[in-house]
Amino acid sequence: MSSENGPEDGGTEAAPPEQLALIRETVRRAKEPRAKPRTWRGAALAGELPVARVLVDKGVLHLDRYFDYAVPAELDADAQPGVRVRVRFGAGRHRVREGRREGGGLIDGFLIERRAESDYSGPLAALAQVVSPEPVLGPELLGLARGVADRYAGSVADVLQLAVPPRNARAEQRPSPAPLPPPEAPAAGSWARYEQGAAFVRALAGGGSPRAVWNALPGPGWSEELARAVAATLASGRGALVVVPDGRAAARVDAALTALLGEGRHALLTADAGPEKRYRQWLAVSRGSVRAVVGTRAAMFAPVRDLGLVALWDDGDDSHSEQHAPQPHAREVLLLRAAQDRCGFLLGGWSCTVEAAQLVESGWARPLVATREQVRRAAPLVRTVGDRDLARDEAARAARLPSLAWQAARDGLRHGPVLVQVPRRGYVPRLACVQCRAPARCRHCSGPLEGQDATVLRCDWCGRRESEWHCPECGGFRLRAQIVGARRTAEELGRAFPAVPVRTSGREHVLDTVPGTPALVVSTPGAEPVAEGGYAAALLLDGWAMLGRPDLRAGEDALRRWIAAAALVRPQEAGGTVVVVAEPTLRPVQALVRWDPVGHAVRELAERAELGFPPVSRMAAVTGPAEAVADFLRAVELPADAEVLGPVPLPAAPAGRPRRPGAPPPGEHWDRALIRVPPGSGAALAAALKAAQAARTARGSARGSGDPVRVRIDPPDIG
Repeated sequence: MSSENGPEDGGTEAAPPEQLALIRETVRRAKEPRAKPRTWRGAALAGELPVARVLVDKGVLHLDRYFDYAVPAELDADAQPGVRVRVRFGAGRHRVREGRREGGGLIDGFLIERRAESDYSGPLAALAQVVSPEPVLGPELLGLARGVADRYAGSVADVLQLAVPPRNARAEQRPSPAPLPPPEAPAAGSWARYEQGAAFVRALAGGGSPRAVWNALPGPGWSEELARAVAATLASGRGALVVVPDGRAAARVDAALTALLGEGRHALLTADAGPEKRYRQWLAVSRGSVRAVVGTRAAMFAPVRDLGLVALWDDGDDSHSEQHAPQPHAREVLLLRAAQDRCGFLLGGWSCTVEAAQLVESGWARPLVATREQVRRAAPLVRTVGDRDLARDEAARAARLPSLAWQAARDGLRHGPVLVQVPRRGYVPRLACVQCRAPARCRHCSGPLEGQDATVLRCDWCGRRESEWHCPECGGFRLRAQIVGARRTAEELGRAFPAVPVRTSGREHVLDTVPGTPALVVSTPGAEPVAEGGYAAALLLDGWAMLGRPDLRAGEDALRRWIAAAALVRPQEAGGTVVVVAEPTLRPVQALVRWDPVGHAVRELAERAELGFPPVSRMAAVTGPAEAVADFLRAVELPADAEVLGPVPLPAAPAGRPRRPGAPPPGEHWDRALIRVPPGSGAALAAALKAAQAARTARGSARGSGDPVRVRIDPPDIG
């Protein structure tokens, strides 16, 4: 306003224009660093180490590297390595104002390190925000994430999505408790049942790093034995990590640790805890307040300090295989951690996988087993019902309950509950020899043969047709389809035993425990509840439903599920009996009868080595639309010793049903190619696939299109 329109006394109500301009300029200068909080235009930079190296959370392979950003002076104190930050990403070189790159969308990231200078010659964008001053990404966790990403041809950002839980501000503001002093070394306890069990516990308590594959005795003692191994590691002043398949197993180990050590010495990391409680427990581990962790699959990345032991229970369980990119397996992640931290390693279970047998065969780990006398005292009596028995028992065959199984159930119900294991529905049948039941496999690549009858056969791996198949075991020429799992319901068993209560445990409703009173407990594999005092008997029905799956691991997986159910039965001395309905001459059935899962795994390993199957070889699956898979195979620079099997069409996924990992979306038709390399070339294969996928995603991003191609290293099911 002019002086002519204001009061003549020159008071504050009529400040001259020069004063107003001065006031505006003063205010502008005072707020200069905060003019654009997201771009920090014109703001002063940090005096020392003004460059921040950031891992952006994009998750695409061609951006799997670090990016440099400028550090504003106001963020200098909080912008420390390991914290969560927000940055602008995607601005071009032309969007530069006052020496600062601007534009792009705000995305999350992790600050990896502070540097004095940048390798990038152009102008840098500034850190937009430090989300939290809490350092959640330490050097050890970052190194592990990089190792997992390289192992599975993925990006570090995808691995960190699995490794670092989402932030919860309320949990972050609460302080973690002070760490407790190391406990006293525990006694060996039930570890004395194993030949080297007591020595294993002593080695952990003395600061050693033993590596063992543990074949646990049947019964409920495994959780207490795991707790003693953890307690021995804590006694040496180091940390311990235990990964189990599900929340029920985690609760058992949690209860055993609490009973042995008391409260406050370990953290339980499961999805059931909820985001706030789980993040609070994770922070206690990250801050060093807690040195022991028990959890499910995601706990394999828990940032335990001074790690002295990593342990995995039941590595053959499907729950240990992550379904989100890059789909790592908990066993392989813990093997990387054992090598990275030079700590102890314990791989345990009632059964034994081929991968576990390979660790012992290679000398990397030592076996931790009990004597045959201890096994016989702890295991139940196992009886079999084969096709010949069913043929002589037509009435029982029609009722789908063989006489031997019916008699075992009736006798068992006099003394306690009886477990009835029923295979899941939906297993796809495959072909086998009529005489010896050996699976029908391709002569070229040893893949499984499939077809409606024996006249037109096709390999599910390489796609070759087979018109003159004959059995390499017995010379037979006739094939049969393995039977599909029966739909046995609790109502049918209720009619067979009308005076006995029937309980069910399955996907919709899983029971944790059942009382020790007489009852029939019908369960699908993996959902068997624990009975108080153990089951009096167990019926493992329709064994062909699991043995007949079109998968390389069908026999191994069937034996693992049978042993997991039979381990819940009372010992033979207490009258425990198990009846398995499957051909008694088959190798998995014989291993169950002898209770020898280690011998079965060793023989499977020898056969896979002869045929070039995983885990002796490394294998990758490439799936997607036919043209996209073909283009990918033409572009990838595979190692010289790589062998490509296929591509072959994948079965279409029916609408409304759960999809198997790697299966195409409903209504789409995809192809799959398998790439196999011999031992020693796995790292080269993963690097080649990652480079090809990165180039493909970069081209797709530039064009704004592109059909998806999915790459999975070491797929759990390959047919």
